Amino acid sequence: MGEFDQPNLVLGTAGHIDHGKSSLVRALTGTDPDRLAEEKKRGITIELGFARLDLGDGRSMGVVDVPGHEKFVRQMIAGSTGIDVALLVIAADDGVMPQTLEHLAVLQTLGVPTCVVALTKIDLCDPEWVELVTEDINSLLSNTPFAGAPIIPCSSRTGEGVEDVRAALAKASMNATALHRSYGMRQPVDRVFSIRGAGTVITGTLWSGTVRPGDTVEMLPQERQCRIRTVQMHDKPVDVAVAGNRVALNLVDVKTDEIRPGDFLATPGLIEPTIRFDTHFTYLDTAKSGKPLESGVRMHVSHGTKEVLGRVLFTDGRVKLSPGESCFAQIRLEEPLPVSLGDRFIVRTYSPVYVAGGGQVLQAHPRNRTNLHEEVSILEALASGDRQEAVRYVLEQRTAPLTAHDLARQFGIDEPAALELLQAEVDAHRGCKVGELWFSTPATVRRSISAIEKELTVFHADNPSKPGLPKEELRQRCLPTMEPACFDEIVSEAVAAKAAVVVGGLVGHPAAQGAAQEAEKAAADALSAALKSYGLTPPSLTELAQEVHVDLALARRALARLRDEGAVYRVSSELFYDGAAVEACKKAIAEVLRNGGEGTIAGMKDAMGGISRKFAVPLLEAFDEEGFTVRDGAVRTLRKG
Repeated sequence: MGEFDQPNLVLGTAGHIDHGKSSLVRALTGTDPDRLAEEKKRGITIELGFARLDLGDGRSMGVVDVPGHEKFVRQMIAGSTGIDVALLVIAADDGVMPQTLEHLAVLQTLGVPTCVVALTKIDLCDPEWVELVTEDINSLLSNTPFAGAPIIPCSSRTGEGVEDVRAALAKASMNATALHRSYGMRQPVDRVFSIRGAGTVITGTLWSGTVRPGDTVEMLPQERQCRIRTVQMHDKPVDVAVAGNRVALNLVDVKTDEIRPGDFLATPGLIEPTIRFDTHFTYLDTAKSGKPLESGVRMHVSHGTKEVLGRVLFTDGRVKLSPGESCFAQIRLEEPLPVSLGDRFIVRTYSPVYVAGGGQVLQAHPRNRTNLHEEVSILEALASGDRQEAVRYVLEQRTAPLTAHDLARQFGIDEPAALELLQAEVDAHRGCKVGELWFSTPATVRRSISAIEKELTVFHADNPSKPGLPKEELRQRCLPTMEPACFDEIVSEAVAAKAAVVVGGLVGHPAAQGAAQEAEKAAADALSAALKSYGLTPPSLTELAQEVHVDLALARRALARLRDEGAVYRVSSELFYDGAAVEACKKAIAEVLRNGGEGTIAGMKDAMGGISRKFAVPLLEAFDEEGFTVRDGAVRTLRKG
């Protein structure tokens, strides 16, 4: 099966227990989704069942049949994740039931865009009753996104209306848009089992990307990589599976107890699990308690095929939310979840357990806060689906440049998508690049340059003789939260703007360079004169600097300059000789050795002006190091050539 032959939509069933979901799926597909012996025995669906639906026009859909019993609502939530079209099953003899309302709330909250209602078991009712129940369903749906959804009377037992359901689903799927499209592969795991001779197999709905045999994927939250041996769809091997399909993956070297339902598979490095995320939350109160929901209450949070405990904290001081109301909130989790921007989630009350609401992930890695301040503009843009506007607000509000990786992590999107959004800001002249990796706004870069220039001005006022300070020290002084690599790029921007100069690894202000250079020249003159007076018996650098009243750091810079000019000879960090005196000494030593003189320290003492070993030894060792002489034991000779 090729990539373009595959169905790219998933149909999910929903409805109260014993309303005929599995029977209708069997009538539509020829596949019995009840696969467990216990399901057969009890006559109810306990775990997710899967099938493939032929739409009759050459297209097909993957089908997820989910449990209807109230104790299995958690499985229903897992099955609803990734659904593009819903088949809401309501038995004509029962009508709308409590779990019908709860499942409908789940479908709404998970953002399922399209719904078809199958009014089953019409063979058990007279036509007038079927008409009354149809009116009730229309009334129920009128206040939901599914208002006007087709309601198809049918009977799985007699076959009446089954093909009408198929036709309605085919029509609904024409306008449906598959969810969860992105660059990387993401797949929540809903089943794990072992096949003799093959090993561990997992199944789930492929949320995004593609998957092929031989691909390497990352198991989350284990953060362990593994390889895929084979890919199957509806019991048939495929060379590639695309997003929107029910997929089975045979994993290499993974035991069944090392991965479990609720885990995630993803492109390596695509997702970083989080312990909190920002959302636009809606309180549904499916239990019809009428009571408001208090901020911070402990709840069950369902995302993908996993449920963890967490707390829903309303933002900006809001303490309660009435049924039907919505607000921005931060969900804080007791276990990490691999959420991404746009993912849907459900929350259920802690005890007794019922669906309380849910929403959509807006930021996957926000700061730990509930007071939004200016950040509300970012969340409003994300909630409206305008990612580009959200990125504009992010760049405007950040005090430092950010990378595509930073934005991808914050929103919970893949890095290529983040890079496109950031580059679009640059192309629109609202943003700018800083170096090769960072993005910012011109205003933020100007503020950073201004901070550098201000700090340099203060530094030079306190240190008029110094040309500048080390880059890391400058960063700590003016932009301590900025990454060092990013700060390097900002310094380069400051240099280009003539707000800074970099000399010898030090950053200084251009206006202060003249005074610093004059101070350095004066220090060099004083040090050079002093060294000339000492000849081959100079004091230490510390003593020399004190003698000529020059700051030690300035003395080192001045001597480095004199060394580059050949005016001084450096033996060590603390010992410098007059350059002319050293050259004269080298000439005298060369003459002695060429004329057969002894190459010992005693033999060269007169050539070195009779200086003591204290000065002669370090000087001779420096001659050895530079290659002027070669030492063999206690004797030195001139290097040949």
